[in-house]
Amino acid sequence: MQTKRHRRPIRFASAAACLSLATSSLAQGKIPSTLSPASTSAHQIFDLSIFVITITGGIFLVVGSLLAITLFRFRERKSDLMTEPAQIYGSNQIELAWTVIPVLIVVVLFLTTARIIFAIQDAPKPAAALDVTAIGHQFWWEFRYPKYGVVTANELHIPVSPDSAPKPTFLKLTSGDVVHSFWIPQLAGKTDLIPNQVNTMWIDPKTAGLYLGQCAQFCGSQHAMMLLRVYVDSPEQFDAWIKNQQQPGRIEAQAIAGRKVFEKLACMNCHALSGTTATGRFGPDLTHLMSRATLASGAMDNTPENLRQWIKSPDTFKRGALMPAMQLNDEQLDQVTAYLETLK
Repeated sequence: MQTKRHRRPIRFASAAACLSLATSSLAQGKIPSTLSPASTSAHQIFDLSIFVITITGGIFLVVGSLLAITLFRFRERKSDLMTEPAQIYGSNQIELAWTVIPVLIVVVLFLTTARIIFAIQDAPKPAAALDVTAIGHQFWWEFRYPKYGVVTANELHIPVSPDSAPKPTFLKLTSGDVVHSFWIPQLAGKTDLIPNQVNTMWIDPKTAGLYLGQCAQFCGSQHAMMLLRVYVDSPEQFDAWIKNQQQPGRIEAQAIAGRKVFEKLACMNCHALSGTTATGRFGPDLTHLMSRATLASGAMDNTPENLRQWIKSPDTFKRGALMPAMQLNDEQLDQVTAYLETLK
């Protein structure tokens, strides 16, 4: 009984995750799919899947056809005598065939799959590669660029990697709490993020654009709302983005009151904001919050209205989110929102 109670929410959460990802993708006019690969490893996985489906599909057709023929040809007839049919004992040739052929098929599938796995895992890292550390949290993503000193959340920016000038991105994956799984269907397979362990993966997208992903491992009540966005930029766009991210948090005259509220309350204990005394690490870095398209790891569009409502009551949008409601009055909400709107 205990096992059944645990399985049901996991199944529901997985279904909710798929529905959430599909709904979000439809809203963006882009549906992530392993059937439209956009990087080397994704193409290798896609080719392998087509190969496996072709072989297993052929087996299904052969077995299904033989079964249909047998059921039709040897069906019961009224003229049949009510006696046991003649018993024909084995054929060495047939027994060898249905033993050897399946073994050969399994060996071919095993060797082909192993070759692809090792080709992806053992791919050499070029000197031009970009290093990114991805950390999974309940229920958001943290991305660090060690070379540039940049920390951001939920939206991963990487440069395009054409064949003429390859610049793949190598990711170190770990978790700050429970097990998560990093999955961008069009760019790579799933890789788990495990506490106190570092896993690695790499992607080399060939086409610039936006690619959507999802945490693929049940990690808590808001697993379905742990979305991620990967922006594949041109070299010029990526350099401009890095340059902007390296700038300290801005402060404008009309936002000073909001900054005081931010620093006075517990916000600074959880969030980091360069150029201020806020150095928290429990929540996302807010230095360039308004440069992101979404809030709460893809739960909603990043608009002033949504931002204000998120600060007022996070649990309304993501029940189970670890960010508490700070019980701010309307004036404080307006001031903090106005301040955060300047962080671009």
